[in-house]
Amino acid sequence: MKRPLLITDCDEVLLHMVTPFGQWLDEAHDIAFEMEHRDFAGALTRRADRSAVEPEHIWPLLDAFFTTEMHRQTLVPHAARALATIAELADIVVLTNLTDDFHAGRVAQLEAVGIRHRVQCNQGGKGRPVAALLEQYQPSAAVFVDDLADHHASVARHAPDVWRLHMVAEPKVAEHRPPAPEAHARIDDWADALPWIIARFAEAA
Repeated sequence: MKRPLLITDCDEVLLHMVTPFGQWLDEAHDIAFEMEHRDFAGALTRRADRSAVEPEHIWPLLDAFFTTEMHRQTLVPHAARALATIAELADIVVLTNLTDDFHAGRVAQLEAVGIRHRVQCNQGGKGRPVAALLEQYQPSAAVFVDDLADHHASVARHAPDVWRLHMVAEPKVAEHRPPAPEAHARIDDWADALPWIIARFAEAA
């Protein structure tokens, strides 16, 4: 029998992102980041005049952050230990929504905190790439972990047999973000998520 497969997001699942991003926006651009917003639209405001940062300016800021500031990101508690345990019985792919230009940096960033697994970059919905990974690995069972509801909906549409776990590792964001409707469960801590994931793999076995 083939091994199970864990497909996990990176930012706000394995590595904290919004807090260091907000700190950098404040320091380098005098921009306030209000984490209670459900997405970046409307969450970024210029301190000088309280005007909202327009959506077309947000992506260049994100690109600049990932180009020069990835070193600010810190490991989510219990994430490395949980993945090490899962790796004993399953294959692991980190499916991260960055362009391929950032692939080497993301691999190095994760390796620096002890996470050494396949990293695949992606843009847009994650349903199709998850379906492609299922075709490639032919796992006995698969679990998908992500912090964004849109990606759970995409996976539910394109790979409905995958178990979907909604995780938001930043407490300041988690308290304002409802559970993803298309996810099977919402668990925001890897210590609690680990037994849930292992149980899903065990059911297939």
